[in-house]
Amino acid sequence: MASDNGSGRMQLEDIMFAGRTPREYEQIFGFDLDEFQFSSVLDCPSGPCAFTAAARSRGIDATGADVLYRHTPEALEQQCRRDITEARRRFKQTADADRFVWAYYDDISEVIEHFEEATETFLPDYRQHHDTDRYVQAELPDLPFEDDQFDLVVSAHLLFVYAEQLSYEFHEQSLLEFARVASEEVRVSPITMLSEASNYPRLDDLRGTLDAAGHETRIEPSDLALLSDTPERLVITPA
Repeated sequence: MASDNGSGRMQLEDIMFAGRTPREYEQIFGFDLDEFQFSSVLDCPSGPCAFTAAARSRGIDATGADVLYRHTPEALEQQCRRDITEARRRFKQTADADRFVWAYYDDISEVIEHFEEATETFLPDYRQHHDTDRYVQAELPDLPFEDDQFDLVVSAHLLFVYAEQLSYEFHEQSLLEFARVASEEVRVSPITMLSEASNYPRLDDLRGTLDAAGHETRIEPSDLALLSDTPERLVITPA
């Protein structure tokens, strides 16, 4: 879990360390892993998602980056278990207010089942490869990668979702950093805030900053609904 203290750095407090399955990533970001068009991809923050392991198993040069990858596999397993338990508690509290859209998922239990499935794929792969360049400790908004190092950068369920915890400056710096390390595309999803069923209020300002830096942006529909019945993603084409 993480938050931003206003200094432009991320701190571990309120953001869930919960993973997504490869199928969820395909829906969120609009690609098919079996027909993947990019040779290299960065997932940031990757958390306990199964995407890096699944992509590598298909011969894709995938890298996961997360601030919590400084921890041992044993410590991260404990973190995963704690946060899944906490996610279950939080979902039950907010579901009473009909906060979520039950389209892709049937109910809270199915969301948690996806968290658990992703974790069960992530943990063995992390145990085997945590000391390699497959899983890199990195803390937004500064990434330890070269310019244009990856064809594609994907980022799910951090920016925009945690608008109350992460400052505008954090969003701005992180998006510019994603554009720096991507040669072809950046995809960020969803653009809906967790605290309310509306899009990030300063999205146009961020797109203006990216445009001023020479990056093109567009908004595309996404196929995985939970926070909004019309889910969308931000796509950046780097300069």
